Amino acid sequence: MKLEYIIPKQEENKTIKQILLRHFQISHRLFTTLKRENSILLNDLPSFLYNSVRENDKISILFDYEEDNSNILPKEMNLSILYEDDCYLVVNKPAGVPVHPSILHYEDSLSNGIAFYFEQIGLKKKIRPVNRIDKDTSGLVIFAKNEYVQETLIRQMKTHIFQKVYIAIVEGILEKKQGTINAPIARKENSIIERCVIDSGSPSITHYQVLQEKDYHDFPISILQCTLETGRTHQIRVHLSYIGHPLLGDDLYGGNLTFIQRQALHSYQISFIHPITKQAVQYKAPLPEDLIRFFSSTLQ
Repeated sequence: MKLEYIIPKQEENKTIKQILLRHFQISHRLFTTLKRENSILLNDLPSFLYNSVRENDKISILFDYEEDNSNILPKEMNLSILYEDDCYLVVNKPAGVPVHPSILHYEDSLSNGIAFYFEQIGLKKKIRPVNRIDKDTSGLVIFAKNEYVQETLIRQMKTHIFQKVYIAIVEGILEKKQGTINAPIARKENSIIERCVIDSGSPSITHYQVLQEKDYHDFPISILQCTLETGRTHQIRVHLSYIGHPLLGDDLYGGNLTFIQRQALHSYQISFIHPITKQAVQYKAPLPEDLIRFFSSTLQ
């Protein structure tokens, strides 16, 4: 991948660093890497960050340098890749697969599968998931192919340009068919996993809308669309349990285990501005079979 910028007359005599900070918001950490790799070019020649530019000069940033990704063991995996370009991969993760390796999942995380895939296509880059979902949540995960793309998309998350929509199946019939849950979340005392709503927690906001409601084998359920304004760990799970409608299958937060053995949550849709083309993009992940059966009609 390559970034390019042609200098207009009004930006003459500025330094390369000033130009890159203004137009690409390059972080200081990434500047250090780019300098080390001689990846900043002025008119196709390596250049220093503090060199001045003239009208019609061309600044290029190359991201084709190799990186050490040996910290993640490559492992062949049947990946469901929904989209790929030079910037990122969009993957539909199945439930039961963690995004990151851990002591218990050293070889079978989604990142292990991505490392193997990168190896097959000759891409020697670090494994950079942009968004994170729980092991037993299915759906969309974005992997950036370089640090610039990762930084850009994370910045969009912080400014709410990067939008995440989930499908959640919960116990009961909600009185309000759409609404906002604004309740701070923190780690539960004496637990390294469980979260809870508590006044001293971090601000956490979830918007929801009821899509369908029904009796499923004589058990009332509602199917929700949830949009995250913030991205706390377990946010949707905690918030829905807090209002008395836990996710089906979510044993950590009180969900019924009769019909499904994992939290009934799917990362369904992601939208953001493409880091290079600057066009709005949107991706959707088809619902897995264990969730489709709860629906009365097909989700559009």
